[in-house]
Amino acid sequence: MQNNRFSHASRILAVAATGLGLLLAGCGTAITNLTPAALPQNPSQIYTLSARVTPQAATIVPGSLVVHIVIDGQDHQMTRSELGEGIYTYDHQAAAGSSELKYYILADYDTKGPGGVLTHQEDFIETQHASISGRYILQLETNRGPVGAPIGVIGRGFTAQDVVYVGPSPARTVFESANALSFYVPALEGGRNYEVQLVNPTGSTFAGTFRVDASSVNVSPAALTLRQGETQPLTFNLATPATAGGVLLDVTTDAAESVIMPEVMVPAGSSRVTVNVTGGKPGSGSLFLKGFGSGEVVVPVTVTK
Repeated sequence: MQNNRFSHASRILAVAATGLGLLLAGCGTAITNLTPAALPQNPSQIYTLSARVTPQAATIVPGSLVVHIVIDGQDHQMTRSELGEGIYTYDHQAAAGSSELKYYILADYDTKGPGGVLTHQEDFIETQHASISGRYILQLETNRGPVGAPIGVIGRGFTAQDVVYVGPSPARTVFESANALSFYVPALEGGRNYEVQLVNPTGSTFAGTFRVDASSVNVSPAALTLRQGETQPLTFNLATPATAGGVLLDVTTDAAESVIMPEVMVPAGSSRVTVNVTGGKPGSGSLFLKGFGSGEVVVPVTVTK
């Protein structure tokens, strides 16, 4: 909300008047807050607050405009920025341990009325809030990749409780340090964009948008018949070689007691991997690999005595 006012005291009256449905005179400037609602914590604890102030009235006296920011009751003059026309900034030294900044922005100027009479005017926007966060995400290592590819996340304040969600699906997440973690692209439909969220018990943080690229895999043999305790090789062939970090193939089964096999990881630079599958208890079911080709690769498995 932006209002017109003549003094700090009149601002208080203006706020009270608003509760009674009263409005002050029209504004001579348009004030737009450009400060993000969340500011990443930095070692110097200095935070740049910015706003765009655009004169709206032709009667404003050139050179009379002065922009202020009031933080914790302290009035500071903002300076013109080279970032763009009408942009003003102020570098605020926050107190140690601050988690939020509360401020409002003022625009003082003179207007010239009939007969050349000068009148001092002041516009303002109501109290704004900016949180200071020790936990934030700078970027995803890349914004696209196939199912199973490892993707790095760079930021600050990560914990071992963090789980990356790609769209609705939780991804296998690897905590590396407070500033880095990675996740494997979960089995999702290819050729689509998904929002990435970093989730932990305290909430979620938007990490970016990720495109899951369509990919294909060939599995040989197409079906397995094993005796209990017998082992047979199963080979997975990708259409393209795996990049750095390899490609994790998240193979699941509906016959867990009948199928014994290791995790399937295609090494970096290779397009194929072979694993040994061992027959467990007699029974039948399938191996499933989602996110490839038409959506799911199915390998029937039968285990006999």
